[in-house]
Amino acid sequence: MNYNFDEIVDRRNTDALKYDFAAKRGRPDGLLPLWVADMDFRTPQCVIDALVEKSRHGIFGYTESREDFDRVLEDWFLSRFQWKMQSEWNIQTVGVVFSICSAIRVLSEPGDGVLIQQPVYYPFPEAIAENGRRVVVNRLVYENGTYKIDFDDFEQKIREEGVKIFILCSPHNPVGRVWTREELERMGGICMRYDVNVISDEIHADIVMPGHKHLVFAGLKPEFENITVTCTAPSKSFNLPGLQLANTFVANPEMRAAIRKDVNRVGYSQINVMGLVACRAAYAHGAQWLDALNAYLAENLAFVRDFLWRELPEIKLVEPQGTYLLWLDCSALGLSQTQLNTLIVNKARLWLDSGRMFGEGGEGFQRVNMACPRPLLEQALSQLRDALRESIL
Repeated sequence: MNYNFDEIVDRRNTDALKYDFAAKRGRPDGLLPLWVADMDFRTPQCVIDALVEKSRHGIFGYTESREDFDRVLEDWFLSRFQWKMQSEWNIQTVGVVFSICSAIRVLSEPGDGVLIQQPVYYPFPEAIAENGRRVVVNRLVYENGTYKIDFDDFEQKIREEGVKIFILCSPHNPVGRVWTREELERMGGICMRYDVNVISDEIHADIVMPGHKHLVFAGLKPEFENITVTCTAPSKSFNLPGLQLANTFVANPEMRAAIRKDVNRVGYSQINVMGLVACRAAYAHGAQWLDALNAYLAENLAFVRDFLWRELPEIKLVEPQGTYLLWLDCSALGLSQTQLNTLIVNKARLWLDSGRMFGEGGEGFQRVNMACPRPLLEQALSQLRDALRESIL
């Protein structure tokens, strides 16, 4: 089938966080937004049809998933990732960050260390600190245009900082790494050695660039499965974050029971009926659409790569292996982060994510969401080019 990812859908005045809340977030109105990680593409028609059918039924009562939903999930993870998960492992919540917070509370005590790899998704340190734990950083090493893990520092921080949990971001947001088997197994081995549990955020697992393959961390070894909380959701893959459904897989029965108890403690029981309907339809019938999306995103990436090479060689693209998020190295422009942010907002009229918000190593970078029609991506890059030429180049 043909899918028109070039179609521009007007999202303004739809209560869209991405478009309608610039003033509330301290920015001028009218910016072209390529910041928060939702896509400017309509979800696949199979999902829309399922939601419409449920809406026509007209009753939105308390809801739980049935065996047909379980089979769809099992088939998806087996066919896409060769991971044989079991439906009883699944704890459904409103989102991955919710699940991460619950797992932090269950798997650690106040004051314990929780290790993250910055620059990384900014809710991680917030979730750690707001639950009374200590943020411990294993900073990723930026070298020759890509990122690698400092394993010596990784092990030293775990050994010396009272680390009880490692939050793995896989694929990594924002630097775009799809971790290799060797890297994942080495991190997992260190965690096993020091009795560290792993919360693996794999929400971007379905979005990978050609030549790369996502590996489910818990599926690498049985002993990893026993120490891991695997956080997934269809939200990034099929543009469903507003429907708030996440599938969190916990194989360890004691760990799973404790997390369920914590979820109940905060008052969450039945799931969002429309999230359930959308997830089931997406995983049952959306694979072809997702494959087409990944192909389009690869073309967007090629467009950005070529544009920067021709028009803005001062900005270096950190080549993403996964996610639809671009991590741009702007350090050669010679601007402070504040100067760069001001230019992007006031001159280029863009709303991007400042690298500073992703923690250590983020200074001098910008995160750009490329999951949009190519005409919008071209407009954004052109506005950035013109602003930089007018101001400093």
